[in-house]
Amino acid sequence: MASVLNKLETNDFHKNGFVIVKDFFNKKETELLQNASTQDPAIRNHLYDRKDSEGLSTKMMAWNHPDDSIYGVTARSEKIVDTMEDLLGGEVYHYHSKITAKEPFEGGAWEWHQDYGYWYNNGCLFPLMATVMIALDKCTKENGCLQVLSGSNNLGRIDHALLESGQVGVDLKRVDEAKKHLELVYCEMDPGDVLFFHCNTLHRSDKNNSPDRRWTLLCCYNAARNNPFIDHHHPKYTPLNKLRNEEIIKAGDKFLDVNDVDTFLKRPTAPPELSKKGGKLFNN
Repeated sequence: MASVLNKLETNDFHKNGFVIVKDFFNKKETELLQNASTQDPAIRNHLYDRKDSEGLSTKMMAWNHPDDSIYGVTARSEKIVDTMEDLLGGEVYHYHSKITAKEPFEGGAWEWHQDYGYWYNNGCLFPLMATVMIALDKCTKENGCLQVLSGSNNLGRIDHALLESGQVGVDLKRVDEAKKHLELVYCEMDPGDVLFFHCNTLHRSDKNNSPDRRWTLLCCYNAARNNPFIDHHHPKYTPLNKLRNEEIIKAGDKFLDVNDVDTFLKRPTAPPELSKKGGKLFNN
């Protein structure tokens, strides 16, 4: 299978650092993913809080290797993997997946950051990495949809520092300067839509000011030729077994193994260069 993106959309990704694909998942696939997010006991049991500057929390959980659950099958589906391989110019592997959950009126904000701002410190030498964000709920300005600076992927990696909130983000003076040149885009999406975005794309999100939850599933990929040169809590190159798209529906009732304690990632400690006291926490 080839990339789901046409030439114009692919060009948009490389120029702007992101592209939104409407109705990427059909109605049945979307319903199964939504049901899994509410019914899978492993989800609720392993969510942890990430505080913002106001003390509000976005809940989050992450895991490295895709299994036979609906989440793992989705991450290994041809339409995602083949598109990622086209965007990154060759074989990719699954770096990790995560769920971010903003509950009604309680979900916190995320500071401006680049994913490569963290992954660089994980030993990934080149920014040959990208994420696909899958909307499980309607994502709007009111409930804290993702915001991106269009074209910020071309700024290169920006230094990140530990913030008072405990999150790791970029210098807001640099962001303010970038805003003078780049368009701020609110990535509003419906359930089943996806957002492909480059690891150097600056992004953030507001707190959830609405009565509606905002949950997303994010699957992150690294180029096989970009194998990390240091050991880290995320994996080195691991061959990915791609699956036909119809396997998503077949896996609809398969959840994460709640008893597999090695599956779920705990909140990692920050590397020394990002930690004031050596014990703070950093983003994935």
